[in-house]
Amino acid sequence: MLNALPVREIAKVSPSKYCLVIAALLLSGCVGQPSGALLTGAVVNVPVQEIAGNHAIFVASTRQYAADNKEVFDRDRSATLNFARVDVTVPKVHKTGQIELRGRKDPDPTKFFTATNAVGYQTQPEFSKALSADIAARGGRAMLFVHGYNTSFDAGVYRATQIAHDSGYTGTPVLFSWASGGSTTDYVYDRESAAAARDQLEVTLRMLAQSGARRIDIVAHSMGTWVTMEALRQLALTGDRDLGGKLGDVVLASPDIDVDVFKAQMRRYGKPTKPFFLMTSGDDRALKLSGILAGSKPRLGDYKNAADLAEYGVIVVDLSDAKGADSFNHTKFADNPQMVKLLGQRLRADDGFASDREVTDRINMLGGGLQ
Repeated sequence: MLNALPVREIAKVSPSKYCLVIAALLLSGCVGQPSGALLTGAVVNVPVQEIAGNHAIFVASTRQYAADNKEVFDRDRSATLNFARVDVTVPKVHKTGQIELRGRKDPDPTKFFTATNAVGYQTQPEFSKALSADIAARGGRAMLFVHGYNTSFDAGVYRATQIAHDSGYTGTPVLFSWASGGSTTDYVYDRESAAAARDQLEVTLRMLAQSGARRIDIVAHSMGTWVTMEALRQLALTGDRDLGGKLGDVVLASPDIDVDVFKAQMRRYGKPTKPFFLMTSGDDRALKLSGILAGSKPRLGDYKNAADLAEYGVIVVDLSDAKGADSFNHTKFADNPQMVKLLGQRLRADDGFASDREVTDRINMLGGGLQ
């Protein structure tokens, strides 16, 4: 899509280098999953014992509603925030860290993640009422997942489900789905969609704080970490950076943010009451490609001199030695079985699962032997 790039973007990267990066991206499945209809429309009776979990994923999205109801939301941007809830089952055969995806003609819930139902909400008060009821029923906890670049709506739903399931999270999972194009050639479109979404992420965070949640955790990935940091920065500018004391853990996984931009964001936000978790990996090939597009500048997620971030109130977890399931080593936080389980322990630390300090120390040790 070189012709679609603004002139200022072409000027930053030589045509040969740009083509090389795009070719590499096209050869990878670095972030998203192939997009498609989320709902199958098929009714399949499945024995309860064949299902490992049934998860209600609440969704706030800057995407437009799709013309095909089976897709729910499409890639285009919406001027308003839209809301839904998607029910997803996880099969008994599921392996931790994986997302078992169905083929186009095989909606078998005993083998694959399956979206069984989707409910749209016409207004924010209607959505907030349903969200508040679920949060109250689940102990007053909510976890907001913000996906990254090249993520279709269905891929975001499945990843949010997988994280909630594999981490053993018992609170309410909420997906903030910004209008990613869901294609490797949409990097510039995605960056601009991310910029357009930051105000609505701030709205979503405030809505969660007013929903009755006593604690709100954020797990953001890749380009979604930039949207998250911008929203937190905006909260800080209003004097409510921790949502009235309700902000819990902030996990920034494989952050696709310029290092200097992140430092500027943290200076404006201020040193957090609870340290932010920053998950990096020196072998993250997706971020290396992003760095080439950014003028050969390092991205935060593969920053080698991360020790200097401690002064900003950030705990850096180096996952370079951990095994990833994708070819670009960009989703280790979720697809490494041990990592996603420890992430869940961290998120549940204040609920009596383990002491806050104990889980933090264990996560810090990941770089030394996680396989």
